[in-house]
Amino acid sequence: MNATEKEITYQSSNSYSTLNTLTQNTKHVWLVCHGMGYLSRYFLRYFTQLNTDENYIIAPQAPSKYYIQPGFKHVGASWLTKENTGKETENVMSYLDAVLETEHIPQHLNLIVFGYSQGVSIAMRYVAKRQLKCSQLVLHSGGIPKELVAEDFKYLLGKAKITMIYGTQDEYLNDERILHETHKVQELFEQHAHVLPFNGKHVVNVEFINQLV
Repeated sequence: MNATEKEITYQSSNSYSTLNTLTQNTKHVWLVCHGMGYLSRYFLRYFTQLNTDENYIIAPQAPSKYYIQPGFKHVGASWLTKENTGKETENVMSYLDAVLETEHIPQHLNLIVFGYSQGVSIAMRYVAKRQLKCSQLVLHSGGIPKELVAEDFKYLLGKAKITMIYGTQDEYLNDERILHETHKVQELFEQHAHVLPFNGKHVVNVEFINQLV
């Protein structure tokens, strides 16, 4: 078998979803990265209890869509896999660039970058690679990319609130994994990181979201 894998570059399109309207009354802009199996428009439901005048939510859409169980009737999406992760990450970063360029977010507003589950890796990579200035970085029930180091986030220390949140009954986190992720976030952000466990499984904690602003 004489197979060769080649690479091409081409133009692609993708959607994203927003909640509420960006106006003069807006105080907080959220960039929220959903977990695996979600679509951005449905992920927005976790942010509907926030003050509609003061909060504008932008939910990017993971590019790889697929049918999910049970029944393979509903569609979900994934950000990345272990296959060609470096190149796929570049594609996602360029996509997020385009989303923010389109939205024209005023610099005086509070930017909250929020990642849930698989979206944690996307949120953290984007903040690190683009040195994105934000008022809060929220890491909800997800893993921290191995390649990230403290130097990547040094510019944020003392300028942004860093919060890691996870459920103590999360079916994807055992004690060893929790210890590892907690140690990693403290290694990256030193004493600036707040670790907040809650009594629950691998679910989006809406109560916590409502307390962020």
